[in-house]
Amino acid sequence: MKAYRGVVKDGVIVLEGSKLPEGTVVTVTVSNGELVRATITSAFAPRRKTQKIRLRPTPTT
Repeated sequence: MKAYRGVVKDGVIVLEGSKLPEGTVVTVTVSNGELVRATITSAFAPRRKTQKIRLRPTPTT
């Protein structure tokens, strides 16, 4: 198992600095403190446009 850093934007998890193959099954763990911090931060942060990144599988040879 490996951990990846990401951010939830508009209900979609956006990975930061990594790509996963299409069809990868992931489990997301969020602590209560992190959830409260993110909620407070989003309440005060200005709204920005989000950009969705489509993940493409890397071909294996």
